[in-house]
Amino acid sequence: MEQDKGPLSHLRVLDLSRILAAPWAAQILADLGAQVVKVERPGAGDDTRAWGPPFLKDAQGNDTREAGYFLAVNRGKRSITVNLDSAEGQAIVKKLAMQSDIVLENYKAGTLARFGLDADSLRKLNPRLIYCSVTGFGQTGPRRDQAAYDFLIQAMGGLMSVTGERDGKPGAGPQKVGVPIVDLMTGMYTAVSVLAAVARRNESGVGDNIDIGMLDVQVATLANQAMNYLLSGKTPKRGGNAHPNIQPQDVFECGDGAVILVVGNDQQFARLCEVLGQPEWAQDERFRTNPQRVRNLDVLAPALRHIFAAWKRAELIAALDAAGVPCGPINSIAEVFDDPQVKARDMLQYAPHPAGVAAPQVASPMRFAEAPLARPAAPPLLGQHSEEILLELGYDDAAIAALRGAGAI
Repeated sequence: MEQDKGPLSHLRVLDLSRILAAPWAAQILADLGAQVVKVERPGAGDDTRAWGPPFLKDAQGNDTREAGYFLAVNRGKRSITVNLDSAEGQAIVKKLAMQSDIVLENYKAGTLARFGLDADSLRKLNPRLIYCSVTGFGQTGPRRDQAAYDFLIQAMGGLMSVTGERDGKPGAGPQKVGVPIVDLMTGMYTAVSVLAAVARRNESGVGDNIDIGMLDVQVATLANQAMNYLLSGKTPKRGGNAHPNIQPQDVFECGDGAVILVVGNDQQFARLCEVLGQPEWAQDERFRTNPQRVRNLDVLAPALRHIFAAWKRAELIAALDAAGVPCGPINSIAEVFDDPQVKARDMLQYAPHPAGVAAPQVASPMRFAEAPLARPAAPPLLGQHSEEILLELGYDDAAIAALRGAGAI
């Protein structure tokens, strides 16, 4: 597999993780050119391989074993199957760790210590190793031994309490975000953390242990809502699509469909007023500044809705675009990939897959002038690279056959 481009092409990553958060981090590193080896359970592999339908279809139109969930998180990696319960399997992982710069794992706290594959054990073999553990609740605290999933953390971490229509409105109630946002943000924090450790190792020559907890990540990303509470003492509530601190920002209905209006400052509000034929609103003391607009939203929002209802959606978007006021449609996923801007940025790419088809991939959003990223390699079949990786580790054909016979791979 060609993996010779990108700013991290000099790094080797051992991915002992599954599901989403840590595999997402490993995929980011792979996108950046790192050589990523994914260790999976013989026979079953990563849980997400079975999280379908939909599944990738082969050249004959039949479902493969490759679920869309797995395909979204594992491009650019090589897959080896290893039975961690076996001494032979543990020896394989130790050899991989000795050749790696980074280990990512997301087993329950303490699990890998039973196999001699914990941070202390592997860093004795490779002191330069950066060992990152990703769990629901971190390596300390009363919940350290508990499993967690994105949905649970969205609820426990406060995100659902501020997501959804406000009480008293149709459909009111807490809502989870439509993508596993805590997993994804945990993956991002994980990638940032291990790269920070790489930068420090360049100075110190020593690796590190990194502890990432999903609940910590969710608390950290409460961002402005957390600070709203800490400064005011008032618990933030669900507000539907309305922004709690900046107005007008909400969904508004035109005569033929909804638009998103995102006014970010007083100058944009003044330009909005001009387009709507209400220039005096920009000088009205109730609306002239953002704090006043937030305080008087119960007056401003109905007035805007009344005017918007008389516009055609396309005409309003065009007029506000021309005036420099952020406004746009609510695209479906299909419409996203048909958007001219998304197409121009080459965000949908295809990678040749062993099933004999081109697997769709959502491209990395990162762009480098001096170290351009390679086109994505398709997510691997289960154990696709087992023999290749074992040969690189020094096993010969007879030894590999013996490992298979012993159920170690």
